[in-house]
Amino acid sequence: MRKWIPLLIVVAAVIASAVVYSRLPATIPTHWELSPHPPGTMPQPNGWSSRMVGAWALPVFLVGMWALLRVLPKIDPRGSNYAKFGGAFDGIIVSIMLFMLGMHIFILRAALGYPVAIERVVPVGVGVLLIVIGNLLPRARPNWFVGIRTPWTLSSDRVWEKTHRVGGQVFVAGGILIVLAGFAVQQWAHVVLITVVLVCTATVLIYSYVEWKREQSPASVPR
Repeated sequence: MRKWIPLLIVVAAVIASAVVYSRLPATIPTHWELSPHPPGTMPQPNGWSSRMVGAWALPVFLVGMWALLRVLPKIDPRGSNYAKFGGAFDGIIVSIMLFMLGMHIFILRAALGYPVAIERVVPVGVGVLLIVIGNLLPRARPNWFVGIRTPWTLSSDRVWEKTHRVGGQVFVAGGILIVLAGFAVQQWAHVVLITVVLVCTATVLIYSYVEWKREQSPASVPR
């Protein structure tokens, strides 16, 4: 993956904030009430930040992610494995950065008074992010920072490989469900999102433990 893409995302976030900063109100909505609401109505903000924080917190966060992209392979005890899945690692970081950039732009639009269907935007964005990450996970190699890091995947390369293969499929399926909910049942999409994320997380945790236990059983030890 092109190394300049993360920098381009950071620059886009900075430009977006700089262009609209003088027109932003003193306080900016940064969180919305996503509980079910009557059809045809919009969710109401229930969390606010100052103009400075609302405009610049996320660009600073993106700079931090860009720094992580450069630093993690150098400080990871298993850093040599990054060369084996460098494209997937970059893709995971970039997809998260793009998601955050999208959320940043929607927050700025809402602050300027434009209508934002946050009950659709968030689930669809999270769903697409899970689909992308799910497709990249099977390519991840054992490391200490990126991927499904449980005590059992970190203790066995075989368990790592199998968990990431199955976990990728689980995340893709979960992402598709969340995207469909974002379009089909907007008032309940956040419930579907939370439920699916919890189920996906539990599934990969349990699977990694079961595979590790199977590896530890006497029947699995070569004779």
